[in-house]
Amino acid sequence: MSHDSAREAAVEAITSWTNMGRRAPKSVTPITQLFGMNVFSDDVMRARLPENVYRTLRNTVKKGAPLDPSVADVVATAMKEWAMERGATHYTHWFQPMTGLTAEKHDSFLSPTEAGTAIAEFSGKELVRGEPDASSFPSGGIRSTFEARGYTAWDPTSPAFILDNPNGTTLCIPTAFCSWTGEALDKKTPLLRSVEALSAQAVRVLKLFGSAATRVGTTAGPEQEYFLIDKNFYFARPDLINAGRTLFGAKPPKGQEMEDHYFGSIPERVLACMLETENELYKLGVPVKTRHNEVSPAQYEIAPMYESANVATDHNMLVMETLKRVADRYGLQALLHEKPFAGVNGSGKHVNWSMSDDLGNNLLSPGATPYANAQFLVFLAAVIRAVSRHGDLMRVAVAHAGNDHRLGANEAPPAIISVFLGDMLEDIVDQIEKGGAKTAKAGGELKVGVSVLPVLPRDPGDRNRTSPFAFTGNKFEFRAAGSAQSIAGPIVVLNTIVSESLDYISTQLEQAVAAGKDLNAEIQTLLQAVIKESRHIVFNGDNYSEAWHAEAAKRGLPNRRSTIDSLPDFVSPKSIALFGKYGVFSERELHSRFEIFLENYRKTITIESQLTLLIAGRMILPAALRYQGEVADSIAKLKGAGVTAPKGQTALLDELVSTIDELQTATDKLSDIAEEHPSGDSLDHAKHSRDVVIPAMNAVRAAGDKLEALVASDLWPLPTYQEMLFIK
Repeated sequence: MSHDSAREAAVEAITSWTNMGRRAPKSVTPITQLFGMNVFSDDVMRARLPENVYRTLRNTVKKGAPLDPSVADVVATAMKEWAMERGATHYTHWFQPMTGLTAEKHDSFLSPTEAGTAIAEFSGKELVRGEPDASSFPSGGIRSTFEARGYTAWDPTSPAFILDNPNGTTLCIPTAFCSWTGEALDKKTPLLRSVEALSAQAVRVLKLFGSAATRVGTTAGPEQEYFLIDKNFYFARPDLINAGRTLFGAKPPKGQEMEDHYFGSIPERVLACMLETENELYKLGVPVKTRHNEVSPAQYEIAPMYESANVATDHNMLVMETLKRVADRYGLQALLHEKPFAGVNGSGKHVNWSMSDDLGNNLLSPGATPYANAQFLVFLAAVIRAVSRHGDLMRVAVAHAGNDHRLGANEAPPAIISVFLGDMLEDIVDQIEKGGAKTAKAGGELKVGVSVLPVLPRDPGDRNRTSPFAFTGNKFEFRAAGSAQSIAGPIVVLNTIVSESLDYISTQLEQAVAAGKDLNAEIQTLLQAVIKESRHIVFNGDNYSEAWHAEAAKRGLPNRRSTIDSLPDFVSPKSIALFGKYGVFSERELHSRFEIFLENYRKTITIESQLTLLIAGRMILPAALRYQGEVADSIAKLKGAGVTAPKGQTALLDELVSTIDELQTATDKLSDIAEEHPSGDSLDHAKHSRDVVIPAMNAVRAAGDKLEALVASDLWPLPTYQEMLFIK
């Protein structure tokens, strides 16, 4: 085979894809019946469990009551029978370790008997607790490698589900994951703790307003952005396979400049993939609602309805896994990295977050007259105060190597955390700060100017796509989260910092009421004080502008430009006191996560640097040398024939020689740097990766991308941006 066969074969395979391969299988089941068919849902439990057991379990799920161990055997039997009726042969405790992915160990329902036969068994003990080997999961120093014991604990608030697979069907039981000493080794345990913390403080506030609510939960709806490219291209790119992003790639003639991809017609094969993905997710009870083209070529989005934050977190992990699994059936590869392609928009995960009580009330819904809705304003003020005091922790919640490529560019919020309220709410906040809100800017009607179109109701404020934390009607949208990360981390931080503000507010008001003071007057005074304290965090303008960066500095807002700048805030005395007070993280758990995050950052950069060396040395350099040889040979033949070589050809050869030398010099430097072992602690090592290794990698890339523009297309070994983004 010739040296360019892999790339040519990739293009050939894509362009010859048959129509039959582009069509999603038609479902004979209506989506209303498809939804939740593989979920051990509330309806299934009501139908299969004795009434007393069902009520006991529901009390745990809905009210947070302690789980009665006596019900476990009954639930396990019903769950096993339901799963086996659907073809399940194994079960797994499905958990979310600190890898950022999900994990599972499959156990068979089969149990041998003394008579030499076998029966299907699944006990309450097996449902409630599992014991996977914990030694090889990240622990950040909480345990030694030889200390292998870890436990998974059933989370009854997130329903069990069945994963269909042509090679086996498995019952998946969402679980928490902790060490033998009881410390959290996962994403779910702190999330559940933070929900409990927020509920306790929010209920205190609601009681002051006469509410009968006994529990408050947080809701979430994460908008998932992703890329789809042909798998043939993916397999021809070692960087995409191992790093999730392209480490080389010259800017194509056309990127997203024409703005013609956003909300455009969805390509046939991509739509088929989307349809099948949605059907798979419907079966799992994931309430996906929206699909569309995103800004960059080959970029798309899937978004669900809102649900409890814990279930939404589990469901988002299923969304990412299902996207990758179904894409493969259509010869596609789903890319979840925040920045798989330089020069075009990367992918985020906008986390829509709110609070709701157990009576069905959204606590961030303004009502018809938000200026007169004291309860809404108290919860709004609590959120503003929380962001004002702990914006640094919100930045930590989205800090990782992949997101560093995206935050701060003109496609994502900057690393400066601020709050967008919209015109109406900002006006109300201004009035409160001055002594009391009496009016609100009405939305009014929007007249389009075309007689056949209806008059549209106008929202009281425009949307701000540049804000990292924007109020959008009845919720806040945390727009800084990265596309590949679990939403558990951002929600844990939001829940905890808002808990602290609700605690502060309820304490102040409870003391005032106990002293016989008028509640309404005290609310007015407290709101005014909170707004004055926190007003500097509110910004409704363009977060991309240099003027805002200068203004933010004047306001004293932190600007943690990189992950390494941000992570130390996670283990600051303020952070340790906050998370410890509300029982979300112990100091030891915080430090363990700090070490895990640093190690993950360093390993990510190490992998990328090794891939950069591999691709530059074994793919780009050989192609460039071949072309250099061809050009030199052509010039030599002209000279041999007595013809003076044109200046353009000699200039091309000179540029090839100098650029190849740039590549080799940069590669040698990166190779030397990669072998260095910097002294100091894990933070020092991570800083070395950011300050020394990444610039060296960028220098290699610059030379490699320059060569892509020089070397003949038939010799270039890597699929180009033009091909990967536009050939579908």
